[in-house]
Amino acid sequence: MKNLRLKAARTEKDFSQQQLADIVGVSRQTISAIEKGNYNPTVNLCIAICQALDKTLNDLFWPE
Repeated sequence: MKNLRLKAARTEKDFSQQQLADIVGVSRQTISAIEKGNYNPTVNLCIAICQALDKTLNDLFWPE
């Protein structure tokens, strides 16, 4: 399932996939795969992404 909330939060911060990847220490392809729903990130990576985007885990990763 695509993670459109992550993509929206990233673009809201005006970050490219590469910029977010650099901040959290992963490859651009990892961010792309998470957004496409092709990769299940670790909890630590989820937390790092949330911190970079000023969002909570509920905002980005937990189903509504």
